[in-house]
Amino acid sequence: MKRTVLLVGTGLIGCSVALAIRQEHDVHIIGHDVNEEHCGLAKSLGIIDENEVPLEEAAQLADFILLAAPVQETEALLRRFAGCTLKEHVIITDVGSTKSQIMEAAAGLAEQGATFIGGHPMAGSHKTGAGSAKAHLFENAFYILTPAPYTAPERVGQLQDWLKGTKARFLVMDAAQHDFLTGVVSHFPHLIAASLVRHMHGYSQQHELLTGLAAGGFRDITRIASSSPLMWRDIVSHNQGNLLELLDDWMEEMQEVRRLVAEGSPDELYGYFHGAKQFRDSLPIRTKGAIPSFYDLYVDVLDRAGVISHITTLLAKENISITNIRIIEAREDVFGVLRLSFQTEEDRLQAKRCLEQHSYETYITM
Repeated sequence: MKRTVLLVGTGLIGCSVALAIRQEHDVHIIGHDVNEEHCGLAKSLGIIDENEVPLEEAAQLADFILLAAPVQETEALLRRFAGCTLKEHVIITDVGSTKSQIMEAAAGLAEQGATFIGGHPMAGSHKTGAGSAKAHLFENAFYILTPAPYTAPERVGQLQDWLKGTKARFLVMDAAQHDFLTGVVSHFPHLIAASLVRHMHGYSQQHELLTGLAAGGFRDITRIASSSPLMWRDIVSHNQGNLLELLDDWMEEMQEVRRLVAEGSPDELYGYFHGAKQFRDSLPIRTKGAIPSFYDLYVDVLDRAGVISHITTLLAKENISITNIRIIEAREDVFGVLRLSFQTEEDRLQAKRCLEQHSYETYITM
């Protein structure tokens, strides 16, 4: 007998989870989205089965509810569902990047016997929307679950069973720990990336050459600053306390950096950079983390007509999907660099083998 799933939010993450659920379970998926076009696309792609059931009615029919909306909207949905008569065994989860306020908003659900367990799949893509959804998007990625203290362990196991098609690595922790850890490795780096871009932008008003110079490595190290301003506004609001603490620590770190620069001790400067390099190089390379990985392949190419078309045709014949292409540098009769971005490490390695078989020089930076 088919079980009913309600998916609220038919973007990349929600649709990818829905595809993973469909792989492992016999389900009927009802979709809902404030953007009707997004919902229509998800239905046309077979990700959801219908999208015309009113939200409260769909919630009452559901055996499993997945909230894949922005965190502020998720809070409102949880309070809204607390006024509905839900199935006794229903499990509700979300995919938000912050958890403490979400868990507080879900407290009303427990009073009527529903189970809410916070969720955060720590993987993503540079593409958005249902058209980019993939069931394997979260494979081998960390998927954090934050049950309430009173949640029965078997209910956590049932949620993991619902989500087993993601092939993710589940971690269970409390909401406060989640928000601190993701603050350190995700939310705070986004703040720093945005501040670096704004810092450079300020100088660019007086120095026209800066914009061109920033098109290389600076643009790469600040990629995450291109993320949704609306999403990050809400995340910062939800994780304000942790971020203020991290900012205070960062300002102390910058004072130490200023001292090192001012004193100019070669040994101390070397030690600072060497320590950073050692720790950075010790980080796992193939593991998906809190910030989406960039699976980039660099290809040396001559600036000749048809070279990009030739490369993309070779990869298309091997059914390798490219998520982004960028020419880093190309001048007539000299080598330029083509950067190809892929969805997975497997795609990148397959592309590398394919292109090298056709005499292209490729390399990967870590």
